[in-house]
Amino acid sequence: MPLPKESAALANILEVSIVDFILGRVDTVPGATAERGNERGYPDLEISGEAFGGGFHAVDVKMARRGRTKTGRLTANTQSRVTLYTGNTYFRYPSLHWPGTFRPFNDYASHLDVLGVYTLNVESKARVDDLEWIVQPPWKIGSKHRSSTTREYIGAVKSVEDLREGQGDFGSPAEFYTFWRKHNFKIGKVVQQQLDKLLNDQ
Repeated sequence: MPLPKESAALANILEVSIVDFILGRVDTVPGATAERGNERGYPDLEISGEAFGGGFHAVDVKMARRGRTKTGRLTANTQSRVTLYTGNTYFRYPSLHWPGTFRPFNDYASHLDVLGVYTLNVESKARVDDLEWIVQPPWKIGSKHRSSTTREYIGAVKSVEDLREGQGDFGSPAEFYTFWRKHNFKIGKVVQQQLDKLLNDQ
């Protein structure tokens, strides 16, 4: 059966499939464990065990379509910015245990993004050509721009070469965290209610 052409639906299928693949591989590694996360939460995958130096490690899987010009020529950028984190909740308050997560952000020894960059081919049943995998810590591919004009999302750089090389807009994790945690994100009523409850429960 052909995969969907719509980007969000296609990305969701690919992300779930890749998490399945990684889970299967981790199962073959002595001293390693992995658990699938909530598809609407963070991370997609939690890895732990002696094989990874102990502690817990967050792995998030993301897909990005290569951009095209109006005439159909491929560009050197992704079509849109990859979302690294939701900036006004879990990332902004790293010591709180938000719903849909395994544990607070700061409880992870490391954070890693597995990014699949592909060319959309609507004539193919697979829909995906030239799939390339890039693995980077989120801060290394972070930009100083949101990935959405309407949602509180932290965006990655768009250049595929910069994604490959881990050449984002920040020189260190501290610089990335300081910049984005000071950003003036909006907090809606529902999120504020969640936040108030979490702060009261501390």
